[in-house]
Amino acid sequence: MQKPFNVAEQKLSEKLFILKERGTGMLTRIYNIKKACGDTKSKPSFLSEKSLEGSIKTVVRKFPNVDLKSLSNIQPIREEIVKSLSLYYYTFVDLLDFKDHVSELLTTIDACQVSLDITVNFELTRLYLDLVTIYVQLMILLSRVEDRKAVLGLFNAAHEMSHNQSDPAFPRLGQMVIDYDPPLKKLSEEFVPHTRTLTHALLSLSNVYPRRNLSADQWRAAQMLSLVSNPSQLLNPAHTDTMPCEYLSLDTMERWIVFGFMLCHTFLSHQPAMDLWTLALHSSWTTVLFRDEIIYTHSYIQTYFESIKGYGKKVNEVKECYNTAVTTAASNHRERRVFLRTALKELVLICSDQPGLLGPKALFVFMGLCFSRDEIYWLLRHNENPPPRQGKVKITEDLVDRYLPELLFHMEELRALIRKYSQVIQRYYVQYLAGYDAVALAQMIQTATLSSEEENVILSSICTQISSLTVDNVEDPDHVFDFRALRLDWCRLQSYLSSGKSSLLEKQRELAALLNTISFHTQMVDNLDEMIIDTSDLSLFCFYSKIFEDNFQMCLEFPAQNRYIISFPLICGHFSNITNDLCPEERIHIRERSLSVINLFLDEMAKEAKNIITTVCDEQCTLSDRLLPKHCAPIIAQVVNKKKRDKIPKKLEFEKPGFESFRKTREDLTTMDKLHMALTELCFAINFCSTINVWEYTFAPREYLHQHLETRFSRALAGMVMYSPETSEIAKPSELMTSVRSYMNVLQSVENYVNIDITRVFNNVLLQQTQQSDSNGEPTIASRYTQWYCDVLLRRVSAGHICFSNTLRSFVSLSAEGAIPFNAEEFTDPTELKSLAEMLGPYGIKLLNETLMWHIQSQVTELKKLVLLNKEILIALRTNFDKPEVMKELFKRLQNVDSVLQRMTIIGVIICFRELIQDALSDQLEERIPFLTSSVKDFHSHGSSPHETSLVAELACAAGYSSRVDPALLTTLRQTPKGETEDEYLTSCLLMVFVAVSIPKLAKSESSMYQAQLEGHSNNIHCLALAVNQLLGCLFSLGGHDDTEDRLKEFLALASSSLLRLGQEASPQETRNRESVYILLHQIVQVSPFLSMDLLESCFPYSLLRNSYHSVHKGVQPPVISA
Repeated sequence: MQKPFNVAEQKLSEKLFILKERGTGMLTRIYNIKKACGDTKSKPSFLSEKSLEGSIKTVVRKFPNVDLKSLSNIQPIREEIVKSLSLYYYTFVDLLDFKDHVSELLTTIDACQVSLDITVNFELTRLYLDLVTIYVQLMILLSRVEDRKAVLGLFNAAHEMSHNQSDPAFPRLGQMVIDYDPPLKKLSEEFVPHTRTLTHALLSLSNVYPRRNLSADQWRAAQMLSLVSNPSQLLNPAHTDTMPCEYLSLDTMERWIVFGFMLCHTFLSHQPAMDLWTLALHSSWTTVLFRDEIIYTHSYIQTYFESIKGYGKKVNEVKECYNTAVTTAASNHRERRVFLRTALKELVLICSDQPGLLGPKALFVFMGLCFSRDEIYWLLRHNENPPPRQGKVKITEDLVDRYLPELLFHMEELRALIRKYSQVIQRYYVQYLAGYDAVALAQMIQTATLSSEEENVILSSICTQISSLTVDNVEDPDHVFDFRALRLDWCRLQSYLSSGKSSLLEKQRELAALLNTISFHTQMVDNLDEMIIDTSDLSLFCFYSKIFEDNFQMCLEFPAQNRYIISFPLICGHFSNITNDLCPEERIHIRERSLSVINLFLDEMAKEAKNIITTVCDEQCTLSDRLLPKHCAPIIAQVVNKKKRDKIPKKLEFEKPGFESFRKTREDLTTMDKLHMALTELCFAINFCSTINVWEYTFAPREYLHQHLETRFSRALAGMVMYSPETSEIAKPSELMTSVRSYMNVLQSVENYVNIDITRVFNNVLLQQTQQSDSNGEPTIASRYTQWYCDVLLRRVSAGHICFSNTLRSFVSLSAEGAIPFNAEEFTDPTELKSLAEMLGPYGIKLLNETLMWHIQSQVTELKKLVLLNKEILIALRTNFDKPEVMKELFKRLQNVDSVLQRMTIIGVIICFRELIQDALSDQLEERIPFLTSSVKDFHSHGSSPHETSLVAELACAAGYSSRVDPALLTTLRQTPKGETEDEYLTSCLLMVFVAVSIPKLAKSESSMYQAQLEGHSNNIHCLALAVNQLLGCLFSLGGHDDTEDRLKEFLALASSSLLRLGQEASPQETRNRESVYILLHQIVQVSPFLSMDLLESCFPYSLLRNSYHSVHKGVQPPVISA
């Protein structure tokens, strides 16, 4: 006697779970093999070798019966073939194994007479239909692998050559490949025994699929997804008798229907089946196999039906369905997306304002996510695969959605809200499960009809588990909710109660509905992340990378959608969800794709924002430039001309600054208005989330913008300097400062749009601009201005026609007939240098000082060479300073006197310019950091030990204050290379003598005339006063004899006695500007920290000085300052 069939022993639910997961893994592996074989770069190299081409063709032609004698040329590489193709071959072996298990399970389900109804035993039916669909997809995908016969045949041949026998699985594997080519005929035959179970499951979709596949107008009429359509029901929990069916993917149901009735096509004679079939075929013209692999549904079915006798009518019906799909599907789905954009926006706004509604209305949220995900997937598939035969209907516009980013963004917002308020949802459903579901289940258990004790135990354990829940569990950080066992028990119970001729569960629909609801409620407590992935995962974009990037670019160029562009980088975080444990090798490629795409997107977003900001900055710089004083000259000239009564030609009216701010109406948007609007939208996107996690990496969108702004600001500063080496032109420091401030003001306003620290940008960039080069090795503001002032301005001063004025504290250009005027005062007056000091700061000024010191050092080196050349004569001059005649003769023997005076003048000019720079720096620092500068001044005034004094002097020098001996010059001279036999101290003394006895020669020069209004000589010899005191002071300080004052007294004695001899000269040429040179001696003493007027009077009559000043001041001097 046959033993009764025990359903519990068959473990149907467990097997369905396992085989479904296994099937998904097999799909992933077969998909990757198909992609690899279809790509010449990734397929095994020998499959493309010409030497093996004949052997491969033989294998494919005679497959699966291959004669090894005809494949002798693969003998040498048989090991390589086995190694390269083993992964492919054993994947097909696994597929064969999977096929056997599926066939066995489907037969067992039929034997158990399981009755499947999606509205009753949801989980069991879903698993069954998923498994059938995966099985069909696998076989169709297998038939589309190009080199399947070559791979299997070559591997088996190589295996047989190595082991003298074919692989045990090969005969069945070869037969499977032959049988399922094409697959539908064999699949249909295979499913004849399973027709009753499969069609029953498919027909149960009649209660679900039609009400899910509605038009947008029907959704609107039903106020679908609206929380406020019925305000009195706002706080009531969203509930239906088929809770899990509400967020079941429409795409999945269509696959079930299409593939299911393809297998059971004889059942299409029944009207309910035909209704489902027709509705599914009207919805689209493609069906997914896996990821981006699709079939053109109608043509695929048509080809199969045409091979069956008597199916002419069905073929015509499929053609009609195709025409309807091509005509209406695209516009229907477009209208659905329009509706969902509004519906999801409403959900986001309400749930953001009242997060507590996420509890009772969670079902609506997941329905909205699921509906949107289905529409996006539909658009992706059909955009990539337009209908092969469109006819007269043009549907391209409906397959491109410019507003798609908005829908994606609202989905991301809802996902973020669920994650943010997950505890709110958990608290609600823990109380719901314990307070309502447990009570209702306990009452139903008492009246439930059960067939075994095990079923009663399962129901009781479910009731006990949910009734023990408390809110304290949610608040306990160590408590982990896990209801997977409960849901599996419910799935087991479905298999027990749905088997046999009289399905007990069919008769107890209320119990089934309650348990399905409890299953949903438990998922709200322990499985929220998985629910989010199940209903809104958009990882399919990973395989439609061109559409993904095109939509991103379209969004970037469409201002109305700019604020939603952040959804594209966020979607990159979904890509990790699509990987499968059975195919770990693809994780690397998907990971690299995710990281490269998100990096590209964030970089493009930041670049676009940077470009907008740059345009605004340039416009603001232009407006600020129009406010500069130089631009008011034409307006002043116009006003003056109007006052004249003479008839003059009518001039054009000048547009005054500020005119652009006048508006007649707000409706007329200017370019700047549009830019600000675009910037606001784009910055909203960048500011939407602080970080995006993709795999194990964290991306910060704001940092991308920060980096781009830094780079752009740095380049903008370099451009604002407007330095031209060819023409030696450069922007005035004050004008540069105006432009930089305008730029900074715009950048500062960016903080109003996006939460980034612009001060950090300023600190990083402006600090780099005070160095020799920036982080990219490019020239900086400091290096440009240092180069210009040292190589252009000071060289022009040395060339003549530019005079340093003590009165104006600036270099002044002197008029020269026929010469193009260069106004040195426009770059050296206190205002300009103060702007320069503000731009460069102490670091930049230090760089400028170091360059100036280098120039002084080179001049000192040359001066020492001239001293050594005249050493004997200078020693004699020093010892005979009280013998006028001897001095006169010795002076005549001196060589290169003019060169010494010229080099000393150059040093003086450099020191005068440095003094101006230092004054500007100290003024600037006293404004910016008054308390710190007052402390530096205090230290400087009260230095104690020599070591401390030198340190404080360096500090004071860095702050722009002067010392008796310049520490910067002292350091530079200390580093000057010394000759081996050279006595530095003696050389310094002789240089002093050389300069002192050479001063009278300056009287011969016409350009030595003293300009009273400028307080300086035309050839800048008044700068010798600072040069003598600073240079000789430093040289004697380095001498180590501590006799600086004595040596400068000696200098004064030599200079005064030499000048007094000028009075004895009879030649007017020799004494042309004698009075001007006398004044120079007075200036040397005036600026000296070592000499005094009393000392001067002791060796040079003051009456001569008084007469000299009277002489140079008398008469009206002609204007010499250039206009």
